[in-house]
Amino acid sequence: MSRPARSARSRLSWQEPGVRAVVFQCLLLAAVAGVAWFLVSNTLANLASRNITTGFGFLHQEAGFAIGESLIPYTSADTYGRAIIVGLINTLHVSIVCIVAATVFGTLLGVARLSRNWLISRLAGGYVEIMRNIPLLLHLFFWYAIITENLPGPRQALHPLAGVFLSNRGLKLPGLQGGALDWTVGGFALAVVLALLLAHWARAHRRARGWFSAGRLACVLLVALPLAGWVLGGASVTLDLPHLRGFNFQGGITITPEFAALSIGLVVYTTAFVAEVVRSGIQSVGRGQWEAAQALGLSRSRTLRLVILPQALRVVVPPMTSQFLNVTKNSSLAIAVGYPDIVSVVNTTLNQTGQALEGILIIMAAYLAVSLLIALFMNWYNRRLALMER
Repeated sequence: MSRPARSARSRLSWQEPGVRAVVFQCLLLAAVAGVAWFLVSNTLANLASRNITTGFGFLHQEAGFAIGESLIPYTSADTYGRAIIVGLINTLHVSIVCIVAATVFGTLLGVARLSRNWLISRLAGGYVEIMRNIPLLLHLFFWYAIITENLPGPRQALHPLAGVFLSNRGLKLPGLQGGALDWTVGGFALAVVLALLLAHWARAHRRARGWFSAGRLACVLLVALPLAGWVLGGASVTLDLPHLRGFNFQGGITITPEFAALSIGLVVYTTAFVAEVVRSGIQSVGRGQWEAAQALGLSRSRTLRLVILPQALRVVVPPMTSQFLNVTKNSSLAIAVGYPDIVSVVNTTLNQTGQALEGILIIMAAYLAVSLLIALFMNWYNRRLALMER
């Protein structure tokens, strides 16, 4: 009986590394909690001494300011909460556009860096070295100046195609309007989701039972569902052409100078980093893969598309996640060119309400949530690409 008791006491001895680790972690947790309590209590006391209220009740108050660009209906009579939602949607909009564009152009540039053509490879290398070593803020200022200072005014706007006008007020394009537009867009979105699910099912079906082509059925869905939405909506979609009225254009779709400058600057800057990621991923694939594909009679382009790039994805995806996160966080520089992203909208909000602490917390929470969602999706995709060992 004495030996088990002595053994239990020895496991609880200070000499045991596990015991010391638990004690140190508890002390560290207590210290962190104490510092957090001190900071919160001190902040609340200072705010109270200056008669500054705390809380998020201001989100339900009328905003009283306009937002120049919004993807959802918004007026100055709406609440601060809706204004912040508009800013968040604008941030997501520019981030998604830049991520897609930078991925496409960066992949092409990364492949060009490995081209056998001396001129193409050197031009691609020069682009990468120059663009990634210029600060992003200078990129934004440069493109904003190009658009606003060098393009003509609306009355002298460039008119390359019917219904297309380019001026220092932005790019005007033909748009669609009518009661059936929402139904048509909804049908197309549903068709895309069903096509992706069909492709996933077809891939599993091929592995289990043999070949099954889902391409034709997916094409039918992409045509039939938007058409059905158009019919259900009353078939009232019409073409809205922009036209000059006074000193500016009316109608159509507008790509503002602020959005264009921010998007071009982010894409030009990020493309250089994506190109290096793609180049390193391609070079990580063994030379034997190239030789084996050539021995089978595959051309260089088919070898790259069918053999090399699928293997390079396993190396490319992790660093590409960092680039996607960088694009999202770098979009906060939109305030430099006047694009109303979440940072700009919250900055206006806290200037009017004095709720600086809450405003900063909203910005931090928004970027944290978006970054975690991107990381979660990319980690899931990376696990799908991982080699499964038996």
